[in-house]
Amino acid sequence: MTRCLNTTSLATDSVALSQEAMGSAEGMGRLAQRVTRVLFCGPHFPAAENFTREYLRTYPFIQVDEAPFEDVPNIIDNYHICVVKSMQLNSSLITRAKQMKLIMQFGVGLEGVDVKAATKHGIKVAKIRGENTGNAASCAEMAIYLMIGLLRKQTEMQNSIKLKKVGEPVGETLFGKTVFIMGFGSIGLELAKRLKPFGVKILSTKRSWTSYLQHSLQSEGLPVENHAFDDLVDEKGSHDDIYKFASIANIIVCCLSLNHETAGIINESFFSSMKKGACLVNVARGGLLKYDAVVYNLRSGHLGGLGIDVAWTEPFDPDDPILKFPNVIITPHVAGVTEPSYRSMAKVVGDVALQLHEGAPLTGIEFVN
Repeated sequence: MTRCLNTTSLATDSVALSQEAMGSAEGMGRLAQRVTRVLFCGPHFPAAENFTREYLRTYPFIQVDEAPFEDVPNIIDNYHICVVKSMQLNSSLITRAKQMKLIMQFGVGLEGVDVKAATKHGIKVAKIRGENTGNAASCAEMAIYLMIGLLRKQTEMQNSIKLKKVGEPVGETLFGKTVFIMGFGSIGLELAKRLKPFGVKILSTKRSWTSYLQHSLQSEGLPVENHAFDDLVDEKGSHDDIYKFASIANIIVCCLSLNHETAGIINESFFSSMKKGACLVNVARGGLLKYDAVVYNLRSGHLGGLGIDVAWTEPFDPDDPILKFPNVIITPHVAGVTEPSYRSMAKVVGDVALQLHEGAPLTGIEFVN
């Protein structure tokens, strides 16, 4: 469940009023005069600030800005909310954020934020859960797009068009395939829902299935004893089963969070366990895959195809050797970048800014500290 934070204890005099002041006409006037400032970091994912600014256009006391990465250190002390996007917010930057009350992500990934440093400086850190906004559904759809693109040989099809070939190449179908969903969180769940009608066998791993299934059933308004939800996955496993599942899957979809335990988890040992010719899709974080191991297994032909929406460095180098392989599809980190998802997340950010301005409890976000 999304946790709420009462910001009365957090808000400074420049952001919130006391209850007595807010109850008076004078207090309401003072509230409107104050400005709560929201900073979006970096040039990437521009729809995030654009949709947020559009949502808040009738609230002149909320200021929404975006800044290049190099400018953030010099201006971060002027802002009350920071939306990091792909910025690395380290301890040095957080120390400069003298007025900051909340650091958040336009989505779920907070691996770039020094949460300990934020906590030390009394700054809350939060994410927007994917299932609440349509972000997870959007990412699941992108995973299917990449899977089908690899199976139907998208790059070769484009070459056939250029060469005026008809009826080539010969592709594969999802039907009858075994798909290993590596990490059954919000995206994994949405992916399993959409994959089932394709006639696939679904394997998945998660650290704790019992607590997750109970939470998911309750959040959907179903009694915990109703295990219909359980039927989405044909075989469940723990983290210890990743090599076993990789050895029998035709397609592996990486949906893991990136942390110190999962960084580089798709390595040479993992590839060695995979069935020869199997495809790998990643819609989570680029750092989950070891670059050298990916290139080696593409070159050797052991890896049958690679579909990634996230890369090791972003923006991705268009001259990277990995793009020379015909069985590689890469998209520019747009799995969650759909208008419904982004408008929904912009509303969350906008509502949080309004709540912080008013000294009200913050809702719609999940705190990690």
